[in-house]
Amino acid sequence: MGKIIAVANQKGGVGKTTTSINLAASLAALDYRTLLVDADPQANATSGVGYDPKDIQNSIYECMVDGINARDIIVPTNILPHLDLMPSHIDLVGAEVEMINLPNREEKMKEALRPLAAEYDFIIIDCSPSLGLITVNALTAAHSVIIPVQCEYFALEGLGKLLNTIKIIQSRLNTELEIEGILLTMYDVRLRLSNQVVEEVRMHFQQLAFDTIIPRNVKLSESPSFGIPVILHDAESKGSISYLNLAREIVEKNSVEASPEETAEDERI
Repeated sequence: MGKIIAVANQKGGVGKTTTSINLAASLAALDYRTLLVDADPQANATSGVGYDPKDIQNSIYECMVDGINARDIIVPTNILPHLDLMPSHIDLVGAEVEMINLPNREEKMKEALRPLAAEYDFIIIDCSPSLGLITVNALTAAHSVIIPVQCEYFALEGLGKLLNTIKIIQSRLNTELEIEGILLTMYDVRLRLSNQVVEEVRMHFQQLAFDTIIPRNVKLSESPSFGIPVILHDAESKGSISYLNLAREIVEKNSVEASPEETAEDERI
């Protein structure tokens, strides 16, 4: 069974989509079968791997609201052989209103994704910057959650509310849900404030904080405009290396075996 990981924080601009795209791409580059799920109406994860949201016929919206089979929505990214996409569309904005009277409305994404877990090593869900019904769906579907935290003054603002939401979901909707880790993003080694935030997060959350820290990096900012993850834009950049390190950290933590292709290649070597 593959692991479903949601990337969530109701605070905007902390690097959720950047993390979702580049973590999924890094896992795929390490030969793990990976599905990137775009659960944000802005559809930035969709465009970030080369698809124009305007050209998407069926998205996660149709999957959750109309009950279309998730396998019929998934498309190959054509940029990495082990990376697939479940795209999003602006229509997802209206999903929360349309789902309000549906039975088990919090479990629509779980019903769609859990059957796919046997086909992938990792499923990464890019959540929207809110704690609305779509994000609740993502957390109910997930086995764990990564919380990106920006290395700036307001970094920990609202984190308590998110952690409280996670506790509620753990108790009522998804007893399996764990915190995969807190990921420090947009780190600038030159700023005293960045270092203070790192120290504070490590002091309060200890083992929950990832060892890997994502730096501010021009290549990370540029790559979405080309519709590719940073590993394909500049594999030697600090951003690319950091997300590869994060992918390795997650693989090691979960003790996931390499795909048959990688194992066969290792045996030949």
